[in-house]
Amino acid sequence: MKEIFQNLYEMTAFSNIIAEPQFLVMYAIAFLLLYLGIKKQYEPLLLIPIAFGVLLANFPGGDMGVIQADENGFINVHGVMKNVWEIPLHDIAHELGLMNFIYYMLIKTGFLPPVIFMGVGALTDFGPMLRNLRLSIFGAAAQLGIFTVLLVAILMGFTPKEAASLGIIGGADGPTAIFTTIKLAPHLLGPIAIAAYSYMALVPVIIPLVVKALCSKKELCINMKEQEKKFPSKNEIKNLTVLKIIFPIVVTTVVALFVPSAVPLIGMLMFGNLVKEVGTNTSRLFDAASNSIMNAATIFLGLSVGATMTAEAFLNLTTIGIVIGGFLAFALSIAGGICFVKIFNLFTNKKINPLIGATGLSAVPMASRVANEIALQYDPKNHVLQYCMASNISGVIGSAVAAGVLISFLG
Repeated sequence: MKEIFQNLYEMTAFSNIIAEPQFLVMYAIAFLLLYLGIKKQYEPLLLIPIAFGVLLANFPGGDMGVIQADENGFINVHGVMKNVWEIPLHDIAHELGLMNFIYYMLIKTGFLPPVIFMGVGALTDFGPMLRNLRLSIFGAAAQLGIFTVLLVAILMGFTPKEAASLGIIGGADGPTAIFTTIKLAPHLLGPIAIAAYSYMALVPVIIPLVVKALCSKKELCINMKEQEKKFPSKNEIKNLTVLKIIFPIVVTTVVALFVPSAVPLIGMLMFGNLVKEVGTNTSRLFDAASNSIMNAATIFLGLSVGATMTAEAFLNLTTIGIVIGGFLAFALSIAGGICFVKIFNLFTNKKINPLIGATGLSAVPMASRVANEIALQYDPKNHVLQYCMASNISGVIGSAVAAGVLISFLG
């Protein structure tokens, strides 16, 4: 009888959890992320799948955790080192389980990030940016965090490729971070993806912290509509509908000529936007890109990225360095946009609210909504959402181009 109870006990996960209590830390992280996604509603479409993936990956014996390949592409399959790219997908599914199959088929191959960018493009309206084109420059300024953290990471001992993958977290774009890391440092994909998506979800927390540290009440009360009335724009767009159709075609062509390595992201982003703007003739394509395809891709990406966050992969000094460096990159990107607005205001009569610089991230539209809420706290009539969107949307393009530049130089 004692032997039966012993076997029953060993059959459960309790024996493994008691032997390796670090699993409890991972459960706490998973529950925290679920709380933020469900209760606080911080990017629930991303955070809930990721958090549940973390939970699934850390049940001993469940075989739902992603096993990361090393720098040379080798993976431990039941004690035997094999090159993951030489293992047939059906063998990965059979030997390593569902999550590894999804991860190596859809994520590691670089398939899902461009597909998600297509969906993002279909959901994006470039109108606010085109109507306020001069504000789009702040989206470029907000990429400061990427290159600053890249240099700091190299000084800390990361290789240039690893440092670039770490720095790209500052772009606040999960698919871009994943795509860049796949190309440059695939062995760090798990912690970098988790850090990128976690900080995206924490935009409502991070932006107010940085804004409060750098901006005065007077600056945050700058009313953009009043500034437009005092200093009206001399250039008016006569046919915005036509411009919105031409824009994705022109951007794709220009980026393809100057930064070809950014085409998978920018090209799919602009294609998704084009089928949206063409109208009824491509409405079925738009519906597929923005709904069924986008939703399926988000589910698979969230679960499999979360499943990379096993106790073994996450609880180490490298991952801690990535989490800290990612936060620094994120905060510096926000600070870079704010500081550029401050400098810009020194040389112009038409002042700009620093919150517009703070939204030069790719976290669309959450960053803009958060900035608008901050502005309304200081002045209930000061709606800056449409102006923030101009910088916010350009940040999507800026981070993708920055990723392409890093891949070109270091790939």
